[in-house]
Amino acid sequence: MEKEQEENGNRCQKTMVKEQEENGNSSSCCSVLIELPVGEAAAAEGAGPFNLEKAVCSHGLFMMAPNQWDPISRSLSRPLRLLDHHSPPLTVQVRISQPTASTLHLRVYGTRCLSPQHRHSLLNQVSRMLRLSEEEESKVREFRKIVEALHGEEEAAAECLRSFSGRVFRSPTLFEDMVKCILLCNCQFSRTLSMAKALCELQFETQRPFSGVRAAEDDFIPKTPAGNELKRKLRVSKVSMRLEGKFAEPRADHSKSDLQPSQELDEPHAYKGMGSFPSPEELANLDESFLAKRCNLGYRASRILKLAKGIVQGIIQLMQLEEGCKEISLSSYNKLAEQLRQIDGFGPFTCANVLMCMGFYHVIPADSETIRHLKQVHSKSSTMQTVGRDVEGQSCGTTMSKGLGN
Repeated sequence: MEKEQEENGNRCQKTMVKEQEENGNSSSCCSVLIELPVGEAAAAEGAGPFNLEKAVCSHGLFMMAPNQWDPISRSLSRPLRLLDHHSPPLTVQVRISQPTASTLHLRVYGTRCLSPQHRHSLLNQVSRMLRLSEEEESKVREFRKIVEALHGEEEAAAECLRSFSGRVFRSPTLFEDMVKCILLCNCQFSRTLSMAKALCELQFETQRPFSGVRAAEDDFIPKTPAGNELKRKLRVSKVSMRLEGKFAEPRADHSKSDLQPSQELDEPHAYKGMGSFPSPEELANLDESFLAKRCNLGYRASRILKLAKGIVQGIIQLMQLEEGCKEISLSSYNKLAEQLRQIDGFGPFTCANVLMCMGFYHVIPADSETIRHLKQVHSKSSTMQTVGRDVEGQSCGTTMSKGLGN
């Protein structure tokens, strides 16, 4: 499949470049189009072809910056870092759409061609977000078997699979998933969205310290009632230090590359003034009080910085964690959960969210906000002791729970 992706990518790039040359570069922004076959994914769906909208809109992470889902064109846009061993990471804006049942279109803005390394990096990240690897396809097929075995009736199984087909949308990297799971803790979702947006705007500012771009302060006013937040809120002092002084090393100059950062592109789906999601290296050297104040993270700033520093220093091995989730079993879940609990700030709720992103669906993440939601939306009174059972009663998540318990 990887070889087929490479061949399709090469063919599409040549076609796009030739077309631009013939048109005299009339477009305001050059781009590359890569076709990604999803035949295996379509086969795994069983009841129908792979559906991009269904795969993306399966988890609230798709609403968090820098993701942007367009319900009209049914396409997903976001910046992605393309990695190359011979040069620093470069950020480009990518739009993912599905013109046919068996093909995804990946349009990369700001370049006329992609190196094999950049193309490989792009395909890996898209495959991770949409769970298109062979391992993930196997999990989808297994999930369908469990649903059909438990429900028995074909109509009941089909109804369950319409709401969840076995794919949970996630980020292009495990680090982004982990940070976003921290942002989900003890606050309403509107607050979570605001913090994720602030982090991406901060990343934009660090890459352009003299641009003067600054988001409105109103975007960072917490919409969550005080409650637990005030009890744990860090005191932050005014920060007068220039933003570029927060980093130990100066930013590399990529201005001569044919791959330009996505923020400079004239691409209709790009967020104005917003960068990619910050990397561990970009966050590790930031001052905690500055980060807490700039992005209104509160106590989460300390946890995010410790996570970033642990990764940069090699204490937290993300690749090792990802390797541990290839086998979906209760024993591997328990082992990974124990490893995650060693990270500061990773309690039961955060661990369950991260593990769900890693492919374990039998434990439904629940916290105080889940209890509030059940009461307001479903008129069900719950406690931390009963919320897991109550949530299962409102979803078909119980399917995977029973399946793994056997």
